[in-house]
Amino acid sequence: MELLYIHWNPNPELFSVAGFAIRWYSIFWLIAIWAGCQVVYKLYKLKGLPLDTFQTLFLYSFLGIFIGARLGHCLFYEPGYYLSHPLEIILPVRFLPDGGWRFTGYAGLASHGGTLGLIIALALFCRKTKIHYLDILDMMGIAAPVAAGFIRLANLMNSEIIGMPADVPWAFVFERVDMLPRHPAQLYESLAYFLFFGVMVWIACARRDRCGRGFYFGLCITLIFLFRFFIEFLKERQVDFEYGLPIDMGQILSIPFVVLGLYFVITRWNKSVDGRGPGSVQRSTRK
Repeated sequence: MELLYIHWNPNPELFSVAGFAIRWYSIFWLIAIWAGCQVVYKLYKLKGLPLDTFQTLFLYSFLGIFIGARLGHCLFYEPGYYLSHPLEIILPVRFLPDGGWRFTGYAGLASHGGTLGLIIALALFCRKTKIHYLDILDMMGIAAPVAAGFIRLANLMNSEIIGMPADVPWAFVFERVDMLPRHPAQLYESLAYFLFFGVMVWIACARRDRCGRGFYFGLCITLIFLFRFFIEFLKERQVDFEYGLPIDMGQILSIPFVVLGLYFVITRWNKSVDGRGPGSVQRSTRK
């Protein structure tokens, strides 16, 4: 049985240029952003929204996700360290006790913070462009699972967010951590998120004109964070203080997103707005 275990120890660095490493983590993040953008751009065109605002949407979304994910990790998971080392929140380095520094990249990014940052950034974007807020959230909701799937592959390449020890034949031995066979929790999440993307697209096609604004946003965060809540039971705790909690920080932060998502799913399932779905042409959205 042990021969079936997957010994996992890829080099996290793809190559180095002038002393700066290009990591698989960064590559998969770029793929995630590209894939999400392609989906949103197609929906943007189908809805007839002004394409001259798309670059602005990308900028707001990127900054919202990145800033939110970084602050989420620093403040939710390691507040004691980062509040005493505030420059390391902003800079991709770790300052050493001897006065030097080491380039680390932005190694800590939290999905809950990224989601919250995106929601805030989109509110600012819609205020600027006068595009309906829930229309944009729905587009992001359809695209988000495919991006999330690639981000979890980035975690897999980094051998981080590992699962609990397990004796299943598909267990991974994360050799950078220890020699125990473990649940490949990152892979479970990645596959689930790609599946959720397929479900979102299927529902959007099947019920194109029969769901109200906010439904796809609600469905997205319900699926992702409900799954996230349960998959946490198969993961190792990420920080020490979580061992004193009945559930870990990821589960605690998932609960409000699930509640918010269920509200939109339940109230918007059969409540279309003027018969228009997320991909319907609507040129009067911008006011």
